[in-house]
Amino acid sequence: MSKTARCPQCGASINLFRNPAPTVDAIIESGDGILLVNRKNPPHGWALPGGFVDYGESVEDAIIREAKEETGLDLFDVTQFHCYSAPDRDPRQHTVTIVFIARWAGEFKAGDDAVEARFFPWDQLPDHMAFDHRQILEDYRIDRWQSR
Repeated sequence: MSKTARCPQCGASINLFRNPAPTVDAIIESGDGILLVNRKNPPHGWALPGGFVDYGESVEDAIIREAKEETGLDLFDVTQFHCYSAPDRDPRQHTVTIVFIARWAGEFKAGDDAVEARFFPWDQLPDHMAFDHRQILEDYRIDRWQSR
């Protein structure tokens, strides 16, 4: 979908495209728990660590950066899990997220856009989760248990 606008400098016609924004999220496990961050900014709620991909950045580099900013952890063995693209998955705008599974090192602490970072047992996930992250975790648990 595009619109046309005029360049204010030269008057040339410019196509303006509306595309979904690329984002990344990380599934970070420890024992029988999953790391979630409590979001500082709207939409509020608990979420997987992640965020927007910067221009010129690979999605792999983006999730390593975002996880470090939000949790203080260094990710490695980063592998893609699934892609989620429902137009209503983020109330701010249409986003497409690539979800990664990763191993980690370091001590976790909330930072950047997170007011809190905490490992939750799988059977005690918080009620209020942001975006479609509860569905992502349900899909991951099903996939993980089927592969055993």
